[in-house]
Amino acid sequence: MSPAASLRPAVVGNPADRRVRLFQDAARAAGLPDVRVVPWRDVLHGRARFLAGETVRVDTPGEDAAVDRLLRGADDPARVEGSRRWYERFTDALAGLAVRAGEAGATLVDDPAETAVLFDKRLTHGRLRAAGIPVPDSPTSGPAAPAVRGWTDARALMAQAGLPRVFVKLAHGSSASGVLAVETAGGGRVQATTSVERAADGRLFNSLRVRRYRTEREVAAIVDALAPDGLHLERWLPKAAQHGRAADLRVVVVDGRATHAVVRTSRSPMTNLHLGGARGDLAAARDAITAAGGRFQDALAVCEAAAAAFPGTRCVGVDLLPGTGWRRFAVGEVNAFGDLLPGLTGLPGSGAEGLDTYAAQVAALLRGPRPRHTRSTETSTP
Repeated sequence: MSPAASLRPAVVGNPADRRVRLFQDAARAAGLPDVRVVPWRDVLHGRARFLAGETVRVDTPGEDAAVDRLLRGADDPARVEGSRRWYERFTDALAGLAVRAGEAGATLVDDPAETAVLFDKRLTHGRLRAAGIPVPDSPTSGPAAPAVRGWTDARALMAQAGLPRVFVKLAHGSSASGVLAVETAGGGRVQATTSVERAADGRLFNSLRVRRYRTEREVAAIVDALAPDGLHLERWLPKAAQHGRAADLRVVVVDGRATHAVVRTSRSPMTNLHLGGARGDLAAARDAITAAGGRFQDALAVCEAAAAAFPGTRCVGVDLLPGTGWRRFAVGEVNAFGDLLPGLTGLPGSGAEGLDTYAAQVAALLRGPRPRHTRSTETSTP
């Protein structure tokens, strides 16, 4: 029996989500049986059922307002608040579906415990640092880090760590939700760049427009409102530039191998494409790394090392931060659902040439258990 004939795929996701559709298309193109969709709504209502012999991929519960309400308890999907509740309910649901899948004789593609770590930036940062991966300095790294109860705590931790410029992030946030790029200077000057919009009644909303708050009072009000959901602080590293725009890379790693990469550029500190960022020139980035005396493969090796810190997760999206001059690299984040790069095909020599990120993952499933890859390199911290 061929691998395609024996693999019975299922996906936990939102049926209308484009990620589910892209995975189904990739499975169909590989000759697999139709992918059975287990809706997140059924998971959260305790109605999810799995079948013996299924291989179950868990995808994001995002992009569905009803699911978001079940997880966060918020009446508006644009609201920033509620990420702690989202995380607690999401990880509880993951643990429950893992039990139900196991009882049915189905197998999860990824380890739910690792997904829980990946959705806590403090734990992810601590794990990467312990593994020797270059990451930005952070006073909130790891499970024993101090809690940030508000702006007073954040300001004190910044001063103690000697960090006048930091990113303040929701510990359980994604897609730049609740992220502030904070700068402090002499004379008590404070300003922050963020996509957070603060309403007159104090509620916080995600906006597609990046804005700047120029007083400490404004910044403190936002940080104080975010703090109950948990905050992570990390050094704001000066990034390399491409055509006058700050640049970083999203690198997808499948089964330990960097398969896809895209450069993201922006005029703001946040390079997320939905916030006005744009895809940059990967060939130009490779040339810049070479001109600086480095090798693009060494940059990819940093991402592969970051993925290796999560051996039970077959695909991650790594945010790679190139330092000024493209000489050094650090890992900003590792994303459990960081594979949504429509139309992007694999890197030369990656084994995923001609495949998009979903086809590469289907090919990995057909190969069987995750292999171990190593790429010898030395990494340096900016």
